[in-house]
Amino acid sequence: MVVYLVGAGPGDPDLITLKAVKALENADVVVYDRLANEEILKHAKSAEMIYVGKKAGEHYKKQPEINEILIEQGLKHDVVVRLKGGDPFVFGRGGEEMLALFEKGIDVEFIPGVTSAIGVPTSAGLPVTHRGVATSLTVVTGHEDPTKDNKQVKWDFKADTIIILMGVGLLEENTREIMKYKDPETPVCVIEKGTSPDQRIITGTLKNITENHINTPALVVIGHVVDIYKNALKIRGEDINEG
Repeated sequence: MVVYLVGAGPGDPDLITLKAVKALENADVVVYDRLANEEILKHAKSAEMIYVGKKAGEHYKKQPEINEILIEQGLKHDVVVRLKGGDPFVFGRGGEEMLALFEKGIDVEFIPGVTSAIGVPTSAGLPVTHRGVATSLTVVTGHEDPTKDNKQVKWDFKADTIIILMGVGLLEENTREIMKYKDPETPVCVIEKGTSPDQRIITGTLKNITENHINTPALVVIGHVVDIYKNALKIRGEDINEG
């Protein structure tokens, strides 16, 4: 018996890895998330499907329940795939699931996925680092677990580029905090539904980005790499959606 912790990538079903496809083809059960593109599930033709999707304020299954489902299925079946959007170890709580399974003596194998933190900007043509502009990168959650005693995110990051995942709901609050440490005119790019046919891109600054209506899921890129992206659009003669 083995449970595979598998990253499904940022949304585009063509961005899943070959190793992940092989695991799905051999799966007896697939336990999958809301952000895993359902086209990817077609690779698991004969598997039982168990949906455990979560989003802010609307959890279909809480994390301890998901852990129990994985343990139950892992003890019952030869091959279980836990399919998670992006990469299982980048704000995917894959580490918690790994430890729960190990504690029950269940083998776990790991298949990385294209994390949205890098894959979404790259797919849009936005480099997260650029010589002479950005040599450092911070990836941070925009929505910490509200049950935590102390917040770990202080927003005083020194990196040239900041990428916020799961940050739409608290974007106004978070940008207000970031402006304590960065110029309010620092460029910002928001990418909604990245790598999907419904992708939408909005640019602005820390000061004005929240004046736009932004839908979830969306990723936020903060830093002067956004100017590189905008310059590339101008060279290509494409429109820029300014905030």
